Amino acid sequence: MIYPFLLPDMKAEFKLRLEKVRNAMAEGDCDALLISSTTNLFYLSGCVFRGYLLVMPEREPVWFMVPPSVAPENAPDVFNIHKPEVIPAWMEQHGYPIPSKPGLEFDDLLYSEVERLKSLFPGREIKNASKIMRQARMVKTEYEIAKIREDGMHQARAYSQVSSCFQPGMTDLELQIEVERILRLEGCLGYLRAAGSRMELNLGSVISGENADVASPYDFAMGGGGVDPSLPVGANGKTIKPGTSVMLDMNGGFNGYQSDMTRTWYLESISEQARKAHECSRAILRELEKIALPGTPISTLYKRAVEMAEAEGLQDYFMGHVNKAKFIGHGIGIELNEQPVVMERNHQPLQKNMTIALEPKFVIPHVGAVGVENTYRVGDNGLENLTVFPEELQEL
Repeated sequence: MIYPFLLPDMKAEFKLRLEKVRNAMAEGDCDALLISSTTNLFYLSGCVFRGYLLVMPEREPVWFMVPPSVAPENAPDVFNIHKPEVIPAWMEQHGYPIPSKPGLEFDDLLYSEVERLKSLFPGREIKNASKIMRQARMVKTEYEIAKIREDGMHQARAYSQVSSCFQPGMTDLELQIEVERILRLEGCLGYLRAAGSRMELNLGSVISGENADVASPYDFAMGGGGVDPSLPVGANGKTIKPGTSVMLDMNGGFNGYQSDMTRTWYLESISEQARKAHECSRAILRELEKIALPGTPISTLYKRAVEMAEAEGLQDYFMGHVNKAKFIGHGIGIELNEQPVVMERNHQPLQKNMTIALEPKFVIPHVGAVGVENTYRVGDNGLENLTVFPEELQEL
């Protein structure tokens, strides 16, 4: 296995990431992190392996590999161990101080795993490393932004083939299967990585007609009933009907990062109210692209979107009709649902090089969901769209 963190051309990138993590550690009053979740190992190593990563403020990070992962020969700061219980003795042997406020990933590991790792540091004040890592990952490096932009390009190429794979009489599930096939052939890894254990998804959702008003167990503007009680979200297997919308919100994960893009189609015709709502979604994005400057409170974006929906008389349908979401966007990167969340109560200021997906959507009764979602980079002059693809309503 090739370990990217050992490659010369990646050392500067991982040094940048390590600096961001150490800054977040200082803000969180934490003097060590012991990382073992796949997401955070990937962020700090560029790969996924079985083992642990020790990060301290004044020391080089140390990678501990647990079989079947194996440390390469003569690699500095990479060591084979058979269990985490040997890490404290290793630290003492190599002159690493036992931390007084170590961080463990409370939100990313099983309870039993956290309790096991707590036993390595008896009597210490244990910090939540998950919160620290989310803070560090929120602002992206140029390398990460390039990866997300690459995802957007692949996703756009896949979306350009949607109309050509539709056949009259198709169900929403049949269309989704064809779109998934296109995405995989385009290079999609086929796995949507999301934070937390409660959100289970496939490669995304194709939402058609009244299914957009069916609630899912998750905080979505439109969830969809799904085809089985074990995965109650997304396409429900019903035939796509004339006069209804078809919203595609599919996965853009091609390289360890991911983009998030929604576009809307319709079959044969669609109501003027739905067209009006779709154009309102586009207008909201144009407005937010201008006002989303570094330093702008995130709540400002949410409030402005609500104001624009109300000005068009569309507030009853904004971010859902029967079931309403209380956000209009979210951070995105290695995971689909990163920080920050774009909602009214989040007064955190935008920072340059945050990457956020904005999705001002509407659900029109008996027609379905309409609207657009783009993934953006926060720049000095506003938002840069990383998912460039036509936004107009398109006929299947």
